[in-house]
Amino acid sequence: MRVFRRGIVPLGISAAAVPSLAIAADWDPATASSNFGIFALSDLQLAERKITVTRIGELELPTGEILACDPLITDDDWPALARRVKPGRYPVTLFEAQGRVAAAFLRFRSGVPVRWELALLPGQDVSTLNGDEIFGYPVDAGLGSFMDKAAMALMTAAQNKLKPDQNYYDDVLAAEFAPNQDRFVMHHPDAGNPVNIAMFWSGWGDGFYPSFWGLDAAGEPVVLMTDFGVLENADGRESDPAK
Repeated sequence: MRVFRRGIVPLGISAAAVPSLAIAADWDPATASSNFGIFALSDLQLAERKITVTRIGELELPTGEILACDPLITDDDWPALARRVKPGRYPVTLFEAQGRVAAAFLRFRSGVPVRWELALLPGQDVSTLNGDEIFGYPVDAGLGSFMDKAAMALMTAAQNKLKPDQNYYDDVLAAEFAPNQDRFVMHHPDAGNPVNIAMFWSGWGDGFYPSFWGLDAAGEPVVLMTDFGVLENADGRESDPAK
């Protein structure tokens, strides 16, 4: 699945702070996000740009096969990302700005990514993209997520146990989201099972959002980030309409 987005020109961060980009064919990841430089910013710089960093917990990845998706409109047919990671537990963090979850990322190792690539599903090829086309995932329930493939099977089983007049958000998730002002939750679809799902607001709501792998010099994943289109040029400050 692909959609068109306007092109974005990275501005406002020094060239030294912006990691290089992994480019396939003529398609440039910078057309889909201007926010890769956010990982090079200090705490002070993040505060100046009105970006809050919120750590929400660790994600259990028993298979290392990751789904990035709207968890309430996705089922077992949705494939895991083509790139796999080593099974383990990895921290999930949100960048928040303008009262929204601006981006979510899953960190696999310390450090700042030196290059970036679009996160793809099996069979997708960035060389087929033109201009500001992207691959990503659709959101229709106002939520994004990271989860292991095994977690989707557990949530599907839990959904199948609901009564006809029940729905998963109102009858299961709402009470878990509430303590976090409905912004995020680390949800366990099978009580007592360590496998969990990181769920979070998707920026301004429904839409179509890309995810990106931030890689180290050896090509190994440092982070997986979903950009929800709230930040621009790694800056969370609202633009002045008078300018």
